[in-house]
Amino acid sequence: MTGSTAPQSPIQVLLIEDDVHLARLTAEYLERHGVRTCCAHDGERGLAEASRRTFDAILIDVMLPRKDGLTVCRELRARSAVPILMLTARGEEADRVMGLELGADDYVSKPFSSRELLARITAQVRRSRGLLGPAREVLRVGPLTLDRAGRRAALNGQELALTQQEFSLLCALAERAGRVLSREQLLELANGGIEGPVDRAIDVHVSRLRQKLGDDARHPRLLKTVRGVGYVLEQGEGS
Repeated sequence: MTGSTAPQSPIQVLLIEDDVHLARLTAEYLERHGVRTCCAHDGERGLAEASRRTFDAILIDVMLPRKDGLTVCRELRARSAVPILMLTARGEEADRVMGLELGADDYVSKPFSSRELLARITAQVRRSRGLLGPAREVLRVGPLTLDRAGRRAALNGQELALTQQEFSLLCALAERAGRVLSREQLLELANGGIEGPVDRAIDVHVSRLRQKLGDDARHPRLLKTVRGVGYVLEQGEGS
């Protein structure tokens, strides 16, 4: 990878694509641009490969044999915060929304430009590695502003009185706003700063965060529960 915008170490990606010819061409292009690419040609093999190795990003075709791409996305997201990009020939909005709701970070429709795909992969990996530059020290999500250096948070300009654990949790959610995160992922992303049984500890901290955000626990606008999955911080204004 060349240029000042590239991540500092080589990107490792897993491409789960049943079209062997397309997978080969895509992998060759990515490899030429410094992205080390591993290919799997069905959903079950893709999941197995993702369990054996650590990747910086995973590209998943929606229409896969043995286990479809949306199922693969859901199962991966339940155990990992790795950036996920969905690849599909489908153009329906419902499919795009479904992929994003299941935890995908981006969605690329076929036929896609290899150059665009490379740019999207690089952007997701930079975000995941925290290499988006000094501006990322301040996160803004709707009415929320988080100063990571000063470990301070504000809602509509009013500073919030957060504990260190609450700030770590809110920061993890804000960095991945719009993505549903499981309790296990939140515990990992909060750098182990939350103690106690996973479900109970995360639920307690989320409940306290909601109170400080002025969110109605029964009808939250900002920090929402996705039943059976986890929590998501809304990207908009919380309406």
